[in-house]
Amino acid sequence: MRNIRLDICYDGTRYKGWQRLTGVDNTIQGKLEQTLSRILGEPIEISGSGRTDAGAHALGQVANFHCESDLPCREILAQLRRYLPEDIGIYSCSEASPRFHARLNARQKTYRYRVWNSEEPCVFERRFVYILPEELDLEQMCIAAEYFLGKQDFCAFNANKRFKKSTLRHIQNVSICRKGNEIEFLFTGDGFLYNMVRIMVGTLIEVGRGQRPAESIPSLFGAKREEAGFLAPAQGLCLMEVEY
Repeated sequence: MRNIRLDICYDGTRYKGWQRLTGVDNTIQGKLEQTLSRILGEPIEISGSGRTDAGAHALGQVANFHCESDLPCREILAQLRRYLPEDIGIYSCSEASPRFHARLNARQKTYRYRVWNSEEPCVFERRFVYILPEELDLEQMCIAAEYFLGKQDFCAFNANKRFKKSTLRHIQNVSICRKGNEIEFLFTGDGFLYNMVRIMVGTLIEVGRGQRPAESIPSLFGAKREEAGFLAPAQGLCLMEVEY
């Protein structure tokens, strides 16, 4: 049994997220499994490094699957590029060690969130940014972001109310910078809860609006979901990199 690794990018605009859903055709995982099953002539189940939200994107998603087929990786790659829709791209297809698992072996992930912070029109990037023209206090948001660093209980930043496992996560890096009309948020951590990055961004935007002080962030760790900020829209979110 072969174990195959895929390195993937996608524009998630028209999809219901990564995870395969019963009765739903337009998920990233579903499209990949359907296409691979057709190419290899056997049922394929694929495991991704994480489940991106409906409407979110990826520049550095990683996945793996097992198969009996002896079709060379270069031919699998060529056929995936031929048959997948144009908003799902495959960077590489390679043999992985038998024990490699895209999710379980991931050491850390980096997500980017983009905010178009200008009254100027954003026609060509509108599917990949949250358009928010109001003035934001970047300095206060940067101060607030520092409090997310380290190992914390992020239960207030988890939108899955039925989640029963540990909500402790270790954030290694948070950065916020302005690039012209955009504000870019980068988060690197050992793992992220459901909607966690989008809630952190929403909370930081509330700081930038003056709706909550930067120094209030520590009080949110271990708190309830409703005490943290709003859920920022999915289109601004992109999985940038997974490290193993």
